[in-house]
Amino acid sequence: MLGPADLVLCSGTLPRHTSFVDRLAAASAAGFAGISLWGRDYTAARAEGHTDTDMRTLLHDHGLAVAELDPAWWWLPRAREIGASLSGPADTEDVFAYDEADLFRIADVLGARSLNAVDVFGGDWDLDAAAEAFAGVCERAGEHGLLVHLEFLPWSRVPDVNTAWEIARRAGRANGGIAVDAWHFERSASTLDDLAAVPRDRVLGIQLDDGPAAPEADLVAATLHHRRLPGEGDFDLVALCDALIGSPAPVGVEVFSDELQALGPAEAARRAAATTRAVLARAADR
Repeated sequence: MLGPADLVLCSGTLPRHTSFVDRLAAASAAGFAGISLWGRDYTAARAEGHTDTDMRTLLHDHGLAVAELDPAWWWLPRAREIGASLSGPADTEDVFAYDEADLFRIADVLGARSLNAVDVFGGDWDLDAAAEAFAGVCERAGEHGLLVHLEFLPWSRVPDVNTAWEIARRAGRANGGIAVDAWHFERSASTLDDLAAVPRDRVLGIQLDDGPAAPEADLVAATLHHRRLPGEGDFDLVALCDALIGSPAPVGVEVFSDELQALGPAEAARRAAATTRAVLARAADR
C-alpha cells in the first residue's frame, strides 16, 4: 500500500498519448512509487496490445503501483444521466465513456488504491443529497478495496475544502475523505485554517503543483494547460505540506502543462520528481 513517503506520477503530468510502457518507464526512472490512471489510459494500453496480465506484470517489473483512478464523475444526482448524453465526440477528454463499473474493473485487475471523485455538472442538490450520494459510492468502492477522496474544484458546487469535508463528514464512511490539490486549494481561496479543521487521516489524496499568485482569467484553461512544477510558482507549498503532515496519502504530482509535456514523458517525469522532492525537503527542514 502506498503511503506518505511515496511519490505518485499523476497521469496528466505526462503527454496524453504516452504509451503505457513509456509511462511506466518514465515514472520508474524518476523514482516514483506509483502512478495514477484515467480510464482512457487503460483503454490505450489495451489498444497497444497489452492484456490485463501484461499490465500487472509491467507494473510489478517497474516497481510501481496504481495509486488512484480518475475521475469519478457519475456519483452526484443526475450526473450519470448528463454524462451519458455527452459521451462521444463532444467528450474531448474521454471522461464520460468510463463509468463506475469500468473504473471498478480497472481497480480490480490492476490493484488501485483509491478513486478520485469530483463534481463536474453541478445541479440543484444540497449537501445532504451530496453526502448520501458520496456515501453510496464509498460503499460500492469499498467492495473493491478502494478509498474514495473528494476533490474540490473552484468552479464547481464543491468549490473548497470546507464543502468537500462537510460532504465527506456527513457521509460518514471509513473509506471516504477528501483530496487536496495545491492548485485548486490556492484558487478556491481555501485557507490553512480550513484545512486544519479536517482530521488528517481523512485527507486521502494529495496532489502538488504550482502557479502564479494572481488567479488566471480562465481557471479551467489554466488548470488544464498552464500549471507549474512544484516550487516554480508562487504558492506556499512548504506551508501546505506542513499542514498535511499526518495524512496517510502518497504525494501525487499533477502538473497539467503544455510546456512541460512538450519535453516528453521521461524529462517531464524527471523534472516533476526533482522539483517535488526539493519542496518536500524544504518542508521537512522547516
